[in-house]
Amino acid sequence: MINKRKATQIVRGQHAVDGAGVRLRRVLGTNNITDFDPFLMLDGFDSTDPDDYIKGFPWHPHRGIETITYLVKGKIEHGDSLGNKGTINDLECQWMTAGSGIIHQEMPKASERMLGCQLWVNMPAKDKMNHPAYGDITQDKVVV
Repeated sequence: MINKRKATQIVRGQHAVDGAGVRLRRVLGTNNITDFDPFLMLDGFDSTDPDDYIKGFPWHPHRGIETITYLVKGKIEHGDSLGNKGTINDLECQWMTAGSGIIHQEMPKASERMLGCQLWVNMPAKDKMNHPAYGDITQDKVVV
């Protein structure tokens, strides 16, 4: 038997600019959106104009959260204070656990289209001081 649940809120998102000038649609993470714990933020991005995203997200800190970036189309390079480096391409994902703290950058590369999303998840209090970590999830590991 399938349990049916009723939607309590429809969220359309708002146009926003973040990082060094990246144009995106913020679905979760605005003041008027609540009740999505543990999800803190959800951004979607879709552009065929590199000027909308090319300046990326230069070095910045995170703590106590996990970020998951899923890329449908495009290319994003990651670097962090642990020495991790990675690149995700079409249909790939990156997962970063900020834990006790990490400084990182995500820098998109010019491509025909940049399409994807990023989700921020609040870590449970008991896990917030865990060691930070980073990993790419390549196409061959993505379950469709």
